[in-house]
Amino acid sequence: MILGAQTKKILKIILPIALGVFLVWYWYDSTSPSDRKQILYYIREAGLFWVGVSILLGILGHVSRAVRWNYLLEPLGYKPRLSNNILIILMAYFANLGVPRMGDLLRAPALATYEDVPVEKGFGTIVTERVIDVIMLLMIIAVTFLMHTDIILGYLQEIGLPLNKMLILVGVGLLGLVIFTVFIKKSNHRIAIKIKDFVAGLMEGVLSIFKMKNKWPFILHTFFIWGCYIGMLWVIKFTVPETMGLSLSQLMVAFVAGALAMMFTNGGIGLYPIAVSQALAIFGISKVSGDAFGWIMWIAQTLMIVVFGAISFLILPLLNRNR
Repeated sequence: MILGAQTKKILKIILPIALGVFLVWYWYDSTSPSDRKQILYYIREAGLFWVGVSILLGILGHVSRAVRWNYLLEPLGYKPRLSNNILIILMAYFANLGVPRMGDLLRAPALATYEDVPVEKGFGTIVTERVIDVIMLLMIIAVTFLMHTDIILGYLQEIGLPLNKMLILVGVGLLGLVIFTVFIKKSNHRIAIKIKDFVAGLMEGVLSIFKMKNKWPFILHTFFIWGCYIGMLWVIKFTVPETMGLSLSQLMVAFVAGALAMMFTNGGIGLYPIAVSQALAIFGISKVSGDAFGWIMWIAQTLMIVVFGAISFLILPLLNRNR
């Protein structure tokens, strides 16, 4: 059993990295030398001003997230220093590049170490944050789909995913979810009880937002954070000549594709540029320009996380030498 658990942990670490490396190789192998040369040219010539603006928006989003975190902690009787919150969040994103979700597991112990917030309470606020982020992403996906329904459905038809098959797939998924929910509700098995308690805790955490003193600032910060994420991608359009004319609603499709890609590999390595390029292709952007756009965006956000995350790892203990 121990060996099995260890193997699972190792696979969770290795598989996303291996997938990312494979996708980088796949992109390289499927791109002609002349196209690679053109893509590298676009990357080298990318306007540093716009890349800098993208990085700045990313930092502002993380600062806003740190402020928002205190709104969740305050009703529990804690108000950590904002500087510690910012450094812990940047450190967490840096850790996620190595091991998926590792950053979320590090945040609560770090907060306990430097701000005396019990791990279970800190982790509860992090879970609530993630639930809110998922809700925001689903809202953005829904709005984006409604704005470009015909184009997206036409593209899915082209790649062999017609509407009828998608509806069947969604229907099967919803039916499976209903059956699973009914089974869990009626079951008294210890695993079912744990799932019910976990879901109840999540719902309590989400609903607590509407009872908190700073609910409107919390909601405004949530929209600001996601606005920064979208803005990070929007300004990158000015670094590639062919993408300059894209509208915000068109770039939202690329944003959704990139956000989903981030879930499957560490920091979206390999998959992010491919997903963004495919999304831009829907609007007639060439593969070369789409790939260049995707790589510039990925390099900018990864560079931000690596530089500021590594600095946070060093500064956090120095600023809290008395802890």
